[in-house]
Amino acid sequence: MSIHRLFISSVQKEFQAERRAIKDFAEGNALLRRFFNVFLFENLPASDRKADDVYLEEVDRCAVYVGIFGRQYSAKNDGSVSPTEREFDQATLQGKYRIILVQEVPDADRHPQMLHLVGKASGQLIRRKFTNTAELTGQLYDSLVEYLERKGELRTVPFDEASCQGASLAEISTAKLQWFVERARRERSFPLSENAPADKVLAHLNLLTNGEPTHSAILLFGTNPQRFRSLISAEIKCAHFHGTTVQKPIPSYQIYKGTLFDQVDQAVDFVMAKIARAVGTRAAGPSAPVDYEIPRDVIAEAIVNAVAHRDYTSNASVQVMLFADRLEVWNPGELPPNLSFEELRTKHASIPRNPLIAEPLFWAHYAETLGTGTLDMIERCSQAGLPEPDFEQRGGTFAMTIWRTWLTDAALDTLKLNERQKKAVAHLKTKGRINNKEYRDLTGAIDRTALRDIEELLKKGVLRKVGKTGRGAHYALRKKPVKNPTNPT
Repeated sequence: MSIHRLFISSVQKEFQAERRAIKDFAEGNALLRRFFNVFLFENLPASDRKADDVYLEEVDRCAVYVGIFGRQYSAKNDGSVSPTEREFDQATLQGKYRIILVQEVPDADRHPQMLHLVGKASGQLIRRKFTNTAELTGQLYDSLVEYLERKGELRTVPFDEASCQGASLAEISTAKLQWFVERARRERSFPLSENAPADKVLAHLNLLTNGEPTHSAILLFGTNPQRFRSLISAEIKCAHFHGTTVQKPIPSYQIYKGTLFDQVDQAVDFVMAKIARAVGTRAAGPSAPVDYEIPRDVIAEAIVNAVAHRDYTSNASVQVMLFADRLEVWNPGELPPNLSFEELRTKHASIPRNPLIAEPLFWAHYAETLGTGTLDMIERCSQAGLPEPDFEQRGGTFAMTIWRTWLTDAALDTLKLNERQKKAVAHLKTKGRINNKEYRDLTGAIDRTALRDIEELLKKGVLRKVGKTGRGAHYALRKKPVKNPTNPT
C-alpha cells in the first residue's frame, strides 16, 4: 500500500477553515488515512527561503494536487500570477493528478483572474462544485476514491482474491508448489498429481485472477513474496524475553519472511527451541518420548491462526513473543463481528478472513477448517496441565496468550499469597529455582518467616522440593496443579 501526498491549493485567507477541514477529514477518515497525508503550506515552520520556492517544491513532491477555487485571486500588486495559479500550472507541467473543487457562486462575484483560472482548469479537467464544507469534503472523498481505483490500490474484491500487482506465473516457485502437492496428497488426498502444471494447481485452488497469481498465490508459493509492496509486511517477528515483561535489549529476536509455510515452520521452531522439554524413558517403545511444556500442536495452531486470519492490508506484522510465563501471538485484524471471544471456547463456524489462504493450509494439514482449532488448543492445554488460552482484542490487533505455567495471576489470587510469596513466584518463573537463603535475600524475610512462607507454598501445591538437604536442596514451581493442595504428596 502506497502513501500519497496530498497538496491543497487555494487562497489561504479565503479558505483557511476549509483547508483545515480537509486535512482533519482525510486524517480522520478510516479509508483515506491509510493512503494519504495532507500538506498545508501554513503548517511549514518558519524559514528564510522564499515562500514561492517552497510551495512549488511541495507541488513537485505531491501525488495529488487539490485546487479549491472560489471568489478571491490573491494576486500581487504588480499584477503577476497568484500563488494558487502558479501551483496549478506547476502541477499541470509535472503531470500530477489534479482535482479541482469550485465554490458555487455567481461568476460576477469572482475576481476576473480567478474566473479565468476556473475556465482554464475546466478546459482540462472535470471540476466538482461545492457550497459548504460538508459538500467540499464529500466531493473530495469521491475524487480520491476514484484516484485510488485508477491506481489499482482500492480493490473491489477481498485481498486474498485480488491479483498481486506486477506478479506473473514466473514468480511461483515450482519446488514449493510440488512440495505442497506431495504433502496435500499424503495428508488429505489432494486430487491433482505431483506433475500437474503450476497454472492448473493454482486454478484448482482459485489462486488465479484473469490468469495472474493472486496475493494468496504469492504468499503461499512465491519465490520472494515480500518483494511486492503490498506484501512487504507479510512476515512474522519473533522475540524471546527472559522475564515476564518486554525489556530491551531483547535476548533473541528474529524476523521470518518467505512463504507462509516457511514463516510458520520457522516461527514454531523458534518457540520450540526455547521452551523446556522433558525426555522420558524407552519403556513404551524404542524411542524415548519428549514432552514440551507447551504442546507443539498448540504453538503451531496459534501461529497458523495468526497468518490465516490476519489483515494483510495492515502495515503491522504477526508478532510471536515468548515470556518466562507465557507465549503471546498477535496478528493485525479483529475477530469477525458475528463471533465473540466466548464462542471461541465452544463449537463455532469457521470464518477465515482469508479463505483462499486458509484452504491450502488445510490441504497441507497445517490447519483445520471446521472451527475446531481453538477447541483443540484448549483441550491440549488442559491435558498438559495448563490454563486455557486467553483471547482478547488489543486495539486493532487480535492477541492470543498461551500460558507456560498454571500459576497465572488469576490462579495466584485464588491462593491468597502474601506479597513476599508472590515476589518469589515471579522470581521462580524467570530463574526456575530458589533456596531458603535466596528467598530471604529476595524478600527481606527473617529465617523463621521464610520457612513459614515456603512451607505454606509447599502445602498449597505451588512449590516442590528438589533434593533433601545440603547446598543442592532448593525449590521449584510445580508444573501442574495438585488435586489436594493441602497434602501435595
